[in-house]
Amino acid sequence: MKKHVDIYTDGACKGNPGPGGYGIVLVYRQTEKRMSRGFKCTTNNRMELLAAITALEALNESCDVTLYSDSKYLIDAMTKGWARSWQAKNWIKSDKKKALNVDLWEKMLLLDSQHTIQYVWVKGHNGHEYNEICDTLAVEAAENPQYEDVHGE
Repeated sequence: MKKHVDIYTDGACKGNPGPGGYGIVLVYRQTEKRMSRGFKCTTNNRMELLAAITALEALNESCDVTLYSDSKYLIDAMTKGWARSWQAKNWIKSDKKKALNVDLWEKMLLLDSQHTIQYVWVKGHNGHEYNEICDTLAVEAAENPQYEDVHGE
């Protein structure tokens, strides 16, 4: 039987593009692990995706995961099959425009295939305990960026 892990993520950006960061809380049984990182030049969507990717990469084995995010971009792309469709169409969306953040979507789809993930959208800035913690971590990381990033395509 796989371990069940709850993952909470959030991304933040000061300007879009601009300095950004992500915040993560992983919960396994009674243990919490918090993670964050700030980048000098990025976008909000990249931070939302990178938060989920980083959290999933932190798992040492295939797990049952419930991933909570306030990012409709992430949640809808995964639950409605958009990301897989973009990939199948050589990263072209239904509007015939090139999908953005292809490098991160490729990682996300690979990780999605390695775990059993239930994606749950939560309303941001609405008092959800872990979403608020993730938001605080992401904002603090964005205010003190240590890493380089590009703002996407």
